[in-house]
Amino acid sequence: MANDGPSDITATNLYAFLAPITVAQRQARFTNWGRTFTCRPSAIFEPQNEAQCQLILQLARREGKRVRVAGVGHSPSDLACTDEFMLRTTSLNKLLEVNADKRYVVAQGGITLNALHVVLAQHGLAMSNLGSISEQTLAGVVSTMTHGSGVGFQVLSTYVMALTLLLADGSRVTCSPEQRGELFMASICGLGTTGLILSVQLAVEPAFRLKEVRTPLKFDTMVADLDSLARSAEHVRMWWFPVTDLVIYNQANRTDEPKQASGSWFWDTFCGYHVVQILLYASRFIPSLTVPVGKFAAWLADAQSVAVDDSYKIFNVNCRYPQHTTEWAVPLSEAAACLRALRTYLSSELANPHGERPHFPIEVRFSAADDMWLSPSSGQATCWIGIVQYKPFSAPVRYRALFRAFEDIVEAHAGRPHWAKAHRLRPADLRRLYPRFDDFVRVMRGADPDGMWQNPYTRRHLLGEEAEEVGPRVFKARRE
Repeated sequence: MANDGPSDITATNLYAFLAPITVAQRQARFTNWGRTFTCRPSAIFEPQNEAQCQLILQLARREGKRVRVAGVGHSPSDLACTDEFMLRTTSLNKLLEVNADKRYVVAQGGITLNALHVVLAQHGLAMSNLGSISEQTLAGVVSTMTHGSGVGFQVLSTYVMALTLLLADGSRVTCSPEQRGELFMASICGLGTTGLILSVQLAVEPAFRLKEVRTPLKFDTMVADLDSLARSAEHVRMWWFPVTDLVIYNQANRTDEPKQASGSWFWDTFCGYHVVQILLYASRFIPSLTVPVGKFAAWLADAQSVAVDDSYKIFNVNCRYPQHTTEWAVPLSEAAACLRALRTYLSSELANPHGERPHFPIEVRFSAADDMWLSPSSGQATCWIGIVQYKPFSAPVRYRALFRAFEDIVEAHAGRPHWAKAHRLRPADLRRLYPRFDDFVRVMRGADPDGMWQNPYTRRHLLGEEAEEVGPRVFKARRE
């Protein structure tokens, strides 16, 4: 039953109640981390407790508005964008329970992974696997099937033991594989469409260190033996610099060895960050500079190194600058052929004086098969391939033609897009890739029959509606 509250509470009263958590209208603008999408919601709320979340839902029903939940805005797409109500989870960020004996924690969905690492370390615990960054919220990681790397490790959502959700009708429910299992499976990669994730019960393990060994390889060496290289360590990832065919082959394993630093401020920060950014900015005006800049960056990376540190510090890397990025998952069995096709395309562009100029590096990671309904690794060991076009000093850069060609190649090798990132697939495409897609839609509609939690991204990709990325009719968003 809908929780509309006392009948004498008017919309005016609700606005007054919510005023302390309402962002001033002149500041009510949302921009994602990559500075590639921005929107102006009609109101932005930053609740501090569940009761305030329920009041936001009451106001939305009375005003005929949808509510889009957003965390820190790290998704490089319009996944969080709306011109209606936005609920920011930045204050719903507490650790609620630690059970070191049973190796799990319960945290509010708005906690960032960076904050979670700190409190886990205080209890001698750590997440078993991580992606390349930890700026995202825990709920964002869960609901987009964020992944780390390791052919023996599944995507991060598979470590979720239970979720507590606030549904569109104002009711609060807990779901797990054993309790309301279908709602759990739909929410574990629900893109925020089944309900607001209030808390997450997450499996963890005792804190550990990783020893990371980085070794330069050539591209041909990588693809000739990709499967065995992927299985050569607990966590393997690779960075490929297309302009030189250099590959940095990164192996990380658990270790008891003492911490060991790697790198230097001059080479990694001054040259690798500041100098490269200046050169990338210059290449916007002198495109012929792009290849020399790529060669310089590859030269900086072309050395073996060893580092030992706390697990999350090894898992995470510096994403450098704001960027356009896209990433797709292809079956591991297709990965070598897909990478060769991508190399053929990029080589032809680099040989063309007017061709596309890819930035660097192209990231190659791996994950084990799982049985999640909308996981890109569902039913198959997976190779993730991600490309970027940096925005030096947040400046616009060419990327659309490059990304379209990339999508053509990965789609031809049974690729599935990362859910947090911009892509072109619609329900008919997703139904072909995900056998349980219709089950997901059924459960999503059952949990939210009026589409309270929907936004243009979800209506476009999950429901097939004409909700474009750019257009004042849908939302005031800008994408370069």
